[in-house]
Amino acid sequence: MRNVPNPLQRSFLGRNGFLLNIMMARLTGIISAEAHMRFEAFSFGSVRIDGITYDHDVLIDHGEVYKRKKKPSKKFRDNFGHTPLSAEERIPWKCRRLVIGTGTGALPVMDELKQEARRRNVELRILPTAHAIELLKAAGPDTNAILHVTC
Repeated sequence: MRNVPNPLQRSFLGRNGFLLNIMMARLTGIISAEAHMRFEAFSFGSVRIDGITYDHDVLIDHGEVYKRKKKPSKKFRDNFGHTPLSAEERIPWKCRRLVIGTGTGALPVMDELKQEARRRNVELRILPTAHAIELLKAAGPDTNAILHVTC
């Protein structure tokens, strides 16, 4: 006998019920949001995560993707020739490992941020974004990230 979805389930069904299955698995705790992050593409100026293309720097906090708000760091731009990543920004500290993708290597990471990572006992990995994405593909749920998608 074929299992027929009820009206509520039908309203959430995607292709072959995929969306409903993912939603139910997350709600019931079978899988976490982090377990299904898919890094699908990265090129200069954009990154595609879970089917969504972001054309700006992103912050990943426990599987949720946010736009990096770099305004608090802009005051340091003259010292670096580029807006750096500073501890004054929103940093997803609640993790064991924080991966910072520096674009092609141009994103400066301020010493204060490195010191704060040590103080919080968070492993800090700073590497070009393409390498950071490869690291994130294999990372567990205790890893957060900030990815710079240009320069």
